[in-house]
Amino acid sequence: MELILKQDVENLGFKDDVVTVKNGYGRNFLIPTGHAVLATNSAKKALEETLKQRAFKEAKEVEEANKVAETIKALEIKIPAKVGQGDKLFGSVNNIDVAEALAKEGQSIDKKFISVTTVKRLGKYTAAVRLHRSVNVDLEFDVVAQA
Repeated sequence: MELILKQDVENLGFKDDVVTVKNGYGRNFLIPTGHAVLATNSAKKALEETLKQRAFKEAKEVEEANKVAETIKALEIKIPAKVGQGDKLFGSVNNIDVAEALAKEGQSIDKKFISVTTVKRLGKYTAAVRLHRSVNVDLEFDVVAQA
């Protein structure tokens, strides 16, 4: 079944992508929840027209995302956490904590665009930040003991 995505769907595609999925997934989940529409010939033609008009805007967005990526790479993020014996943390550090640390540095990025494996020890880690569909940046951060 061929569908046109109306919004980003994790592990499937981005808004306005034409994707092929199994019939049940499309018919029972994507279409009823408003994530996608059927990719008919007329819908494809309308999509092509929209994409042509959006190409210029897209170039500006990519340029802005690249500027933000450069500023994020230059940041030195330290996330304080409560520590138990050794270097084990009470709780963990996740994408929400990284988003809050970025907000303190002046970069507001939604937590759903930050991908971090759950951190349970002190040290240096890397988070993947998606600023645009074509702009991803690796953010290095330190988890330090809270004073």
